[in-house]
Amino acid sequence: MTKPEVKSFFHQPSNTFSYVAWDPATNKAAVIDSVLDYEAASGRTSHASVDEMIAFVVEAQLEVEWIIDTHIHADHLSAAPWVQSKLGGKLAIGEHVRTVQETFGSLFNVGAEFARDGSQFDHLFHDGEHYMLGGIEAQAIHTPGHTPACMTHVIGDAAFVGDTLFMPDYGTARCDFPGGDAATLYRSIQKIFALPDATRIFLCHDYKAPGRDEFVHETSVAAERQQNIHVGAGHDEAGFVTMRTARDATLKVPQLILPAVQVNMRAGQMPPVEDNGVSYLKIPLDAV
Repeated sequence: MTKPEVKSFFHQPSNTFSYVAWDPATNKAAVIDSVLDYEAASGRTSHASVDEMIAFVVEAQLEVEWIIDTHIHADHLSAAPWVQSKLGGKLAIGEHVRTVQETFGSLFNVGAEFARDGSQFDHLFHDGEHYMLGGIEAQAIHTPGHTPACMTHVIGDAAFVGDTLFMPDYGTARCDFPGGDAATLYRSIQKIFALPDATRIFLCHDYKAPGRDEFVHETSVAAERQQNIHVGAGHDEAGFVTMRTARDATLKVPQLILPAVQVNMRAGQMPPVEDNGVSYLKIPLDAV
C-alpha cells in the first residue's frame, strides 16, 4: 500500500493535532484539522499556530489539493479558510455536516443568510467515496457517534480518525453532543478495526493518560483493536454503551464549544459582519 508522508502540528491550548499529508511522488498535499488561535476572554483570533503549518507547506514546496475537517469540532476553531487563502485547495467535510448545521443553526437562531446545505464547503464527502491525493488513493468513511458528521479519511496506509478514537490507553470520544450516540460510535470503530493491522492511525487529540508523560499522535489499527481500554479485545457493544454513557454524564461542556461550532458550521468563516464593521458570536443562555 502506498505510504504518504505525514507531518503533525500540535496546538497545546486545545490539545489538537493537525496534519499535512502528502504524496512524495507528486508533492500533492492535504491539510487536515487546522486550528485558528482564539482567546475566549478577549474574543481575539490569531493565525500564529496555523502559519507554522503554512510555512512548512511552502518550504517543502507542496501543492495543497484538499483542506479537510474530519468533523465540526467543538474544541477549537477551524483555520481552513485562512489555509485556503494562502495555499489554495478545496475545503471539504462529510456530507452529514447538514445535520449539524440544522441542529446548531436552530440553537444559535441564525437567519436565512445561513445555508444549511453544506454549501459553505467546496466538497462534501459521502460514505465510501474514493478520491486521490496526488497518485495515492484515498477513501472517506463515515464514522459517526461522536457527532453525526464524523469521517475517517484513509489515505494510502494512513487513517485520520478525527475524534473517533484516542490512544489505546485513553480510549474513545464522548458521545453526548447533539446527534451523538455510543452504540453508533462502537459500530463506527469496527469499520476502522476492519482496516489492515499495519494501518497507521493519526489522532486529532491526546490528553496524556495517567502515567504517560508525553503527548502522542500516532498509533495503529492493530494496537487499537488489541489494547484500546474502551473498545479493544474483550469489550462488547453493550458494555461500551454502558461505560460511555456513564462517563459522558460526568464530563463538562467543552470550553470553546459555543464559539467553535458557530464558526466551524460556516466552514471556518466568522458570522456576517454587522453594520458597525464587527462580527459577533452568540452565547445562548441556559440552552446547553
